[in-house]
Amino acid sequence: MRPHLALIEDDSDFALMCRSYLERAGFTVTWAMDARAGKAALHEGGIDLAVLDLGLPDGSGLELLRALRSTSRLPLIVITGRGAEADRVAGLEIGADDYLVKPFSQRELVARIRAVLRRAQPPDTPTVFRIGPLRIDTAARQASCEGFLLVLRPKEYALLEMLAAAPGRVFSAEQLLDRIWGASWQQPATVIEHVYRLRGKLARLPVPAPRITTVRGYGYRLDP
Repeated sequence: MRPHLALIEDDSDFALMCRSYLERAGFTVTWAMDARAGKAALHEGGIDLAVLDLGLPDGSGLELLRALRSTSRLPLIVITGRGAEADRVAGLEIGADDYLVKPFSQRELVARIRAVLRRAQPPDTPTVFRIGPLRIDTAARQASCEGFLLVLRPKEYALLEMLAAAPGRVFSAEQLLDRIWGASWQQPATVIEHVYRLRGKLARLPVPAPRITTVRGYGYRLDP
């Protein structure tokens, strides 16, 4: 099935360019030129993700986003010519899954859409990973080592789960950002900080635990 996108954008030249590129990339695109048409397209259903311009002729895109988030968790990417940090933060706080400032490449838009759709997919059947003494329960979102529970923040847990799902495999910072943070507005330093904190928690366990190894120039892996 081709993912169905709602493109809510009032600039017709830009919208036609986006729609053409997205359709060639394997998406079905419904184009709406203003907030009213955008609401109608979203109300009809069958949309897998919305791409929303904040500057619409008949209202604020932020208001449309706020109204959508009051009833739905539909994946949504904000696009706009507004580069101010306040606009970006407002969109993200209201519930946008990602944010792109014009001008941007069509290739990047496709990559962002695919990343958001991946994150929105229902989780796989709950699984328990075991790497040496480390046990990760994906249903409970808990990690323990010989009965000692690790107290982890959500992103720390997600990082450990991703590494534990493929022990010995090296993941680059870019891969970790894409899978866990969406690689949208975070920096590689975010990964470095979370790896540092996670290593500290593993090291403070009263029993030997797997370790996160830095492979210089490549990324990180989990070793038993």
